[in-house]
Amino acid sequence: MQHDFRYVSNNEAKDVKKELIEIIHQVQDAVRDHFTFNYWFIGSSDRNMITYDAKSNIGFDFDINIQVNDDEEDYSPEEIKRILRLAFDSVVLRYGYDHCEDSTRVLTIKFKDRAHSSILHSCDFAIVYNCGNGRQQYIHFNKKQIQYSWEYQPKGYQLLPQKIEWIKANGLWGTLRDLYIEKKNYNDNPDKHSRAIFAETVAEICQKYGYHN
Repeated sequence: MQHDFRYVSNNEAKDVKKELIEIIHQVQDAVRDHFTFNYWFIGSSDRNMITYDAKSNIGFDFDINIQVNDDEEDYSPEEIKRILRLAFDSVVLRYGYDHCEDSTRVLTIKFKDRAHSSILHSCDFAIVYNCGNGRQQYIHFNKKQIQYSWEYQPKGYQLLPQKIEWIKANGLWGTLRDLYIEKKNYNDNPDKHSRAIFAETVAEICQKYGYHN
């Protein structure tokens, strides 16, 4: 077994989620002179399936989408991300997080146990825009060229929401959770992320138990 993934308890996740919401509300106040924004939790945190690897020192993480209300496009992608990064820095340090990191797709904050050189938990914020065509764009940071731009997200997995509802309606959610954690533990491909493993698990459950479109 490559890993030792386990589910984070609802109580532990709830406390961190509550703090993250508090931080976001303060960031909303900090950027209000520039723009407002909406936010929502996505991925494992939205499905109550947050995991951590007991063999690693990186803890568990949350994923949040931020959509800035800038219909007139007064701000460039670089300006939006810079304003949000500085606002997060002005808030998160008071909560014990490190400075906000600017990566290719997201802004990341990390809460560390420095005595043991480990990350207890972290949160990735993607800055997105839901287009009228059903697609979604995000602010992409090209580190080599030091350029920011709006890029389309890769096309989502077909029928995933419908399949999830079918699995829940047929009492198979516990079966999916067991298979998902098993697949994560035996995954040896570092480029295969949780979203892909989850979609693969959904497809396998649907195929095994007779899902029909």
